[in-house]
Amino acid sequence: MRYARAVMNLSAIDLNLFLVLHAVLETGSATDAAKQLHVTQSAVSNALARLREMLGDPLFVRSGRGLVPTPRCEELRPLVVNAVAQLQVAVDGQRFVPAESTRTFTLSCGDNQDVCDVPRVVEAFARKLPRARLRVVSIDFLMASDGLTTGEVDAALAPQMVATRDGYFCEDLYLEEMAFLVRKEHPRLRGSTLTKEEFNASRHIGMVIAQGRPGIGHRYFQEFCKEHGLEFNPALSVSHFIAAGMAVTRTDYVAGMPGRTADALCAMLPVKRLRLAITTPPMPMALIWHERTHSDPGARYFRQLMVEVLKEPSMTRATEPRAKPAAAARRARGR
Repeated sequence: MRYARAVMNLSAIDLNLFLVLHAVLETGSATDAAKQLHVTQSAVSNALARLREMLGDPLFVRSGRGLVPTPRCEELRPLVVNAVAQLQVAVDGQRFVPAESTRTFTLSCGDNQDVCDVPRVVEAFARKLPRARLRVVSIDFLMASDGLTTGEVDAALAPQMVATRDGYFCEDLYLEEMAFLVRKEHPRLRGSTLTKEEFNASRHIGMVIAQGRPGIGHRYFQEFCKEHGLEFNPALSVSHFIAAGMAVTRTDYVAGMPGRTADALCAMLPVKRLRLAITTPPMPMALIWHERTHSDPGARYFRQLMVEVLKEPSMTRATEPRAKPAAAARRARGR
């Protein structure tokens, strides 16, 4: 079916149609979008039909039981998301009432935070924002959408050094230790400490959690290995720490990962945690957001909720979160 691109003034456009488009983009389903908007499914279908005619594009194609955006629709996504977010801010103003808010808040994090941090965040979120919705998305999604800059993502849990772009803010939450997992019945590694010789003689599991590439944590550890003569010899690369833990149960591989995640997997799988004989420096983890949402009352409340839940007492709390300009961060890395 061909769609003729209509030319019309903005004043002639029903802006409610873009609220429908936003809901379908968010849910991937006309049925779920109708539930979110409290309208019938036919009303959503009719709105999409009008948008297709107006924009000259099919916007979505069916895939299984869901809807997949066309390239043109993906171009519109950040514009629509940002526009709806700005309208929400304009409507809310400074009168953000947590118990009444029906807003959707989006958090990006890795699967290690899915295991260790998100359950605690969800518990507080359900109690303090009972009518709101929490959406947790992957680091891949954050990078592909440039989510913090576009407003698609409200905040991210990530290593502090991620906040190296102009306009980014961060607040330190906790220090993450490096740990190593092996299966309990490993034939060589029987103690609780992994020596340099044992590390170098082992094969390892690498992590590719950032769009199929090693992330900051991996690069951080690679520099440590070079400094201390450790030989990282990957036999397998996976995109999730949980997958690394599962692979350990069936092999003699060694998997490096955040200590809290290692402890969680030890409670679920026949694996044990080892400490590297050479002390590895902890990695500071932070809550990161963009200046676009810095002053928004709802986003500010959401961030404060996570800080209250996740920040360790040992981390000195600044009276005002720090901005992390890209130029300053690059200079720091160059020293």
